[in-house]
Amino acid sequence: MAVSASMHLVKSRTPLACAKEESEYRVRHPENSSPNARVLVLGGTGRVGGSTAIALSNLRPDLRIIVAGRNREKGASMVTTLGGNSQFAEVDIENVKSLEAALKDVDLVVHTAGPFQQAERCTVLEAAIQTKTAYVDVCDDTTYSRRAKSFKDRAVAANIPAITTGGIYPGVSNVMAAELVRASRSESNGEPERLRFYYYTAGTGGAGPTILATSFLLLGEEVAAYNKGEMIKLKPYSGMLNIDFGKGIGKRDVYLLNLPEVRSVHEVLGIPTVSARFGTAPFYWNWGMAAMTSLLPAEFLRDRSKVQELVQLFDPLVRAVDRIAGERVSMRVDLECSDGRNAVGIFSHRRLSVSVGNATAAFALAVLEGSTQPGVWFPEEKELPSRRGKFYSNVLPKEQSIL
Repeated sequence: MAVSASMHLVKSRTPLACAKEESEYRVRHPENSSPNARVLVLGGTGRVGGSTAIALSNLRPDLRIIVAGRNREKGASMVTTLGGNSQFAEVDIENVKSLEAALKDVDLVVHTAGPFQQAERCTVLEAAIQTKTAYVDVCDDTTYSRRAKSFKDRAVAANIPAITTGGIYPGVSNVMAAELVRASRSESNGEPERLRFYYYTAGTGGAGPTILATSFLLLGEEVAAYNKGEMIKLKPYSGMLNIDFGKGIGKRDVYLLNLPEVRSVHEVLGIPTVSARFGTAPFYWNWGMAAMTSLLPAEFLRDRSKVQELVQLFDPLVRAVDRIAGERVSMRVDLECSDGRNAVGIFSHRRLSVSVGNATAAFALAVLEGSTQPGVWFPEEKELPSRRGKFYSNVLPKEQSIL
């Protein structure tokens, strides 16, 4: 399954661009990527990494996929799912020697071993540069993404391309924003003034404990947003808005979160006012998240070990609710221009676990096909991918009803 989005400038706030779902992937293989390329998926035994490995295997059966993780039993199960062109490697991402050994003779490493919040170093990116291995991560943390970006010159010197925040949101949402801005500047006399990201996921989206830990850790961070060029700090999970995500999702409450695409889009695309909001279902999860920001100290919510204890406490309940809530996901990107023209892009899918794997695989293929320049890049930067149409064909199918 995948989704398709088309985006147009419009004079109203009516969403004309709606992502749709299809029963199977329809993907054009990159013509220029090397056959039998070796791809290491770190965190490949987890929900996001496993979904990415499956997507890569489906889209490019010729790829040799190495599933890396700490659980041999889960690794063996994933290898069975992927078939003969795969293998398992036990890797500790905190151990430099273990990482560098795993990266030996690998063409690309895809880092999905989150959470990225409160990580002190970019150990995987550093090892990738040291071993001259191309790199993609699904980072969703502002501090980590800025630290990764600081390795740009080293990546250029090593002649390797690297993409940070290359998942679904951030990731595909950044590319949607870039396309809206590009279209507005070519079709409108006004300048883009305000861009807002809105995200919705039912339950944890089937992404498991890692996304739960990520959500809790983000509640400990002040929200950085931009208003007319100035950075402002706001309370996490505040500023609720009721947003229409279109057919299949409807109107949902969303709340402010500190997400990396806000700063990168502000800087890269030059948008003066930028913010990001997220909401989930059932509605009482939103109430619980808001309550946590008031009842628990920020220091507690920034402590990875304490958050992991919370995750273990809530995980059985969350899994039970997930079975009822499903895992629908939707992203809406709104752009307002100085001449009054607005544009809206919407991406929706029945299953986050499938769509995030396909999205990450699309970024991986953009690197393998050679369309990404050496350096460390955010998804909206012009250095990648060189052919947006091809990127979308890898991540999105023909339009069809989400229902």
